[in-house]
Amino acid sequence: MKILVLNSGSSSIKFQLLDTVERTVMCKGLVERVGLADAIFNYQPAGGEKSKQILPIADHTAGIKLVLDTITSPERGVIASLDELGAVGHRIVHGGEKIQRSVLLDEESLALIDECTPLAPLHNPANLMGVDAMQKLLPQVPNVGVFDTAFHATMPKSAFVFALDYAYYEKHGIRRFGFHGTSHQYVALRAAEILGIPLEDFNGVTCHLGNGVSLTAVKGGKSMDTTLGFGTCCGVPMGTRSGDVDPAALMHLIDELGMTSRQVCDLIYKGSGLKGISGVSHDMRDLEEAAAKGHERAELALEIFAHATRKYIAALATSLGDRVDAVVFTAGIGENGPEIRERICRGLGFMGVRIDPERNRVRGKEAVISPEDAPVKVMVVPTNEELMIALDTEAVVTASRA
Repeated sequence: MKILVLNSGSSSIKFQLLDTVERTVMCKGLVERVGLADAIFNYQPAGGEKSKQILPIADHTAGIKLVLDTITSPERGVIASLDELGAVGHRIVHGGEKIQRSVLLDEESLALIDECTPLAPLHNPANLMGVDAMQKLLPQVPNVGVFDTAFHATMPKSAFVFALDYAYYEKHGIRRFGFHGTSHQYVALRAAEILGIPLEDFNGVTCHLGNGVSLTAVKGGKSMDTTLGFGTCCGVPMGTRSGDVDPAALMHLIDELGMTSRQVCDLIYKGSGLKGISGVSHDMRDLEEAAAKGHERAELALEIFAHATRKYIAALATSLGDRVDAVVFTAGIGENGPEIRERICRGLGFMGVRIDPERNRVRGKEAVISPEDAPVKVMVVPTNEELMIALDTEAVVTASRA
């Protein structure tokens, strides 16, 4: 099936057209600065050259129309007609508790997504703009929502209920949701395929290490626990996000230092993490370069990041029972950072995690980077959220027609 995958932001539209039979990308692109007279349209057909246009794009409907016109154009298109389009898969950040799997987007499900806006105020409304545009332009083509939170819906209550007064969960829905679910789902699926293990038997810790970071315990192919929570700031320190901080420290900032809650929020989301510790950059490459030149705080940032990641790998492994098949690294840092992977795994020998230095030199490619005899395989699996969205979309549409 040919699936158009859309990731709609407030002023951007990222897209890919995929063939789910071949698992190939037919074309991809990005619409930037939507709503402005100098919007940017980036486009690349498979095997073809990238192109860039600057033109006015009034809104998401105009932007998506441009995408549809381009993918069917005689000059640079990749399909002859929009009749070839089997469905559209939309990346949607938050489904709350009421949407726990990928679903057809109809009046009822769209209302539920809208109800989740307070949980993802910057993302869900933008995601819905893309859905609205597709429904206007191609009302006959089914739309499917694939949610960042859905993969984590299998977590037990012991993993997702915070130890606050239980009334705050019952009355207000304050709980751990988890994010990056589509990425964790894909890399678990692909790791199981590489190792020749049925997904329903695969146990592993998946490590999505990018500017945003989350780790997930995947048992029998399902999420059992994860590091991100109600929001996207807990767990491992990230590019500019703090990771775990004692709430008493945050109250001290408010009560003793006179900071407002908004100032504290800005601090822990935008002024902390690798950038805040190092004072250099949020980019791992910059930190490694600075640390190699003797910059003490850059070295400290690297050690804090490695220590926190290592700690959570070990902690999440306790949710996997008696067997850990793999530790899987993905996303920008995980896929392209042999040095930080080595730092992280350096202290995990007690659980059978070891790295082969030669195998670990890989960047951006699928690989098993542990020795042959290692009881726990350490793997690099580049994430492919668009393919996962396309596969989920195909499954939902196929089931709806059965």
